[in-house]
Amino acid sequence: MPVEARLELDQFTPAKELERFIAGRVDDGAVVSFVGLARNTDSRGAPVDMLELQWHPVMTQRSLDVIAAEALSRFGVSDVAVVHRGGRVTPGEPIVFVACAAPRRREAFLAADCLMDRLKTEAMFWKREIGPGGERWIEPSPRDLADAARWSD
Repeated sequence: MPVEARLELDQFTPAKELERFIAGRVDDGAVVSFVGLARNTDSRGAPVDMLELQWHPVMTQRSLDVIAAEALSRFGVSDVAVVHRGGRVTPGEPIVFVACAAPRRREAFLAADCLMDRLKTEAMFWKREIGPGGERWIEPSPRDLADAARWSD
């Protein structure tokens, strides 16, 4: 399947996702993958006990599908996989896994980079950090928005 975008409500294992993505691949010379992890501090350095990603069953899945499909067509990669957590994530747990396969490495790197920038800013999640100092809703940072703007044409 050229595009797989999956919302995962339980922990997942990036190594298993990568192994499954690579299995049987003989036509591509490159696979680029990325794993995003929950941090134990926020952007100001304050402790975070948990990240909560609220989601909508239709809107969130649709946003993941669209972002993944557009990366596939834009960069001419062979396959794209996105696994994104929803719900409560503790520090050190994977939040997102992205993999892109292509005949050559450059396209795979570009597709993965674009995917992450767009997932960070466009995927339909409502994010809240929870820590000893209370709860705080978070939005994409100016840096996140600038990174995503590189891909707009």
